[in-house]
Amino acid sequence: MTKFRNTFLIFAICLAAMASALGQGELRFCLRAEPKTFDPLKVEDEGSMAVRYLTGGVLVRMNRQTQALEPELAQSWKVSKDSRQITFKLRGGIAFSDGTPFSAEDVAYTVQQLMDPALHSSTGDAFRSGPGPTETKIISPTQITITFPAPVAGLDRQFDQVAILSAHSPKKEMAVLGPFMVDDYKPGASLLLKRNPNYWKSDGQGHKLPYLASIRLDIQPNRDVEMLRFKRNEIDLINALDSEYFDKLATTSPQLVHDAGASLDSEQLWFNEVAKSPLPGYKKNWFRSAVFRRAISSAINREDLSRIVFRGHAQPAVGPVSPANKFWFNAKLKPEAYAPDAALKALQAEGFRLENGTLKDKDGNAVIFSIMTNAGNKSREHMATMIQEDLQKIGIRVNVVTLDFPSLIERMTQSFDYEAILLGLTNVGLDPNDVMNVWLSSSDNHQWNPSEKAPETTWEAEIDRLMRVQASSSDAKKRKEAFDRVQEIAVEQEPFIFLVNRNALSAVSAKVQGANPVVLVPQTYWNADQLSIK
Repeated sequence: MTKFRNTFLIFAICLAAMASALGQGELRFCLRAEPKTFDPLKVEDEGSMAVRYLTGGVLVRMNRQTQALEPELAQSWKVSKDSRQITFKLRGGIAFSDGTPFSAEDVAYTVQQLMDPALHSSTGDAFRSGPGPTETKIISPTQITITFPAPVAGLDRQFDQVAILSAHSPKKEMAVLGPFMVDDYKPGASLLLKRNPNYWKSDGQGHKLPYLASIRLDIQPNRDVEMLRFKRNEIDLINALDSEYFDKLATTSPQLVHDAGASLDSEQLWFNEVAKSPLPGYKKNWFRSAVFRRAISSAINREDLSRIVFRGHAQPAVGPVSPANKFWFNAKLKPEAYAPDAALKALQAEGFRLENGTLKDKDGNAVIFSIMTNAGNKSREHMATMIQEDLQKIGIRVNVVTLDFPSLIERMTQSFDYEAILLGLTNVGLDPNDVMNVWLSSSDNHQWNPSEKAPETTWEAEIDRLMRVQASSSDAKKRKEAFDRVQEIAVEQEPFIFLVNRNALSAVSAKVQGANPVVLVPQTYWNADQLSIK
C-alpha cells in the first residue's frame, strides 16, 4: 500500500508541476521580414500574416491538419442556398484582450471595415464577387447575418482569414481575441507576444489556453543566422526550412526535421508590365509580349532547379496551383518542358536575332535585364544564378540583384523601378477565392501590373470574368471549370513564370511539445495555443 501511495504522490506532484508550468514558457522563432502592419484587415506580407494568425480571433478556423472547417468565436453558422448570406451564432461571455466584451456589433464593424473599397484590403477581395454594398444585420448580441451583393463561393471558409476587430476599444489593432497579444515591438529587432489573459479556450483537462506565456519573434532575414541560432537553441523552430539545411540537419538530428510533402507554395519570376514604370519603352515592349515571356519560360530548366537548388525537395511547377491542392489543380496541365532551341526560334519569329552570341530585338537593342530577389535567401539567389546561366545559352544577359526585403517591396509596390523579380507566393488556403487578390486586375497584389483601373489586356479581362464566375457559383463543378480555365490562361500568357513547388520542410526543437508540422501555412505553429515548452 505504501508503494501505491508513493507512486500516486509522485504522479500528483508531476501533475502539479505540469499545471504550474502551463503559461510559463516562451517560444522563440524568426520572422524573415518586418511586419508591415498590425491591422489584420490590411495584411498582405508574411510577417504581418504570422502576427494576425497568432493574435487574431476568427469566427471559424480551417484546421491546418485535417483541412476541415471548425467553430471558433462562432459556435455555429448557416450559409444560404445562393451563397450570398451567412448567419453566425456567436459564443457568449468572451472579451477582447483589453477586457472589452465581444458581441455581434464587433463582427458587423469588422465586416463593414473589411468591405470598404477605400481600405483596399486583400482579405476583403476574397468576398468581392460582385458590385454593391455588403449588409450586416444584428439579430441579437450573439447572432448576426451578413449579406453580400453576389454569391461568394466557399463563403464560410473565407472567414478563416478575418480577424475580428473591436468596435469600441480605443486601440483597435491592439485589442485582440486570439491566444496572444502584442506586448513589445522593437522595429528591426523583435516582436514580443504575450498570452491573452482573456482567451476563451481551454484544453480537455480544463487548463486555460494558451499554454505558453509568450512568443518572441526575432526579425532575421538571414537564413544562415537563423539556422545557427536554431542549432544553439536560441530559437525553437524554423517554419520553412531550406532544403540544404534540412539535409544537413537530417544527418545529425533527424528527429528535429519534418518533411510534410509537397507544399502549396511556389517560386516564380515575373516581369514589370506597369505602364508608368521608369523602364525604357523597348523593354516594356519585351515584357508585355506573351511570346517573350513564354520563350523565357521555355529556356529555364526547372528540373535542374528542383534537383540542384532544392536537393530534390521540390518539383517543377505546372502553373498557379500546386498538385498538392488535389481538388483545384488542373490535371490537364503539364510542367513546362526545357526547350531552349524552341525558345530561341520563337523569339526569332518575333524579330529578335542572335548576333555574336547576343540576342537583339528588331531595333538592335541587346536583350539585357536584371532579376531582383531578396538578399539572404540562398535558394532564390541560387535560382537566379541558374536562370542567368540558362538564358545566356540563348544570348540573353541577366544581371542578378539582391536587395533587403523592405527595399524590394518598395520597388515592387511603390516606385515600380525593377525589370524582373523572383519571389515566392505563399498560399494560405486551398480555395480559389483565397487568390482573388492576385488574379483580379484591380488588385494591389496583381504583381506584374497592380491596381489596373480596367483590365489592360483581353486575357486579364477574361481572368477577371472567370474568377468572378467561380466566386459567385455554389456549384463545385462550375467553379472547377472556371478556375481550370484561369490556370490554362495563366500558363498560356505566363504573367507569372511558375518555377517550382517546394516541399513543406521545417525544424522543431525537441523541447517544443505538441508540434505537428503540416503542409498548410503556418506549418509549425498552426496550433500555437496548444504548444508548450518542456
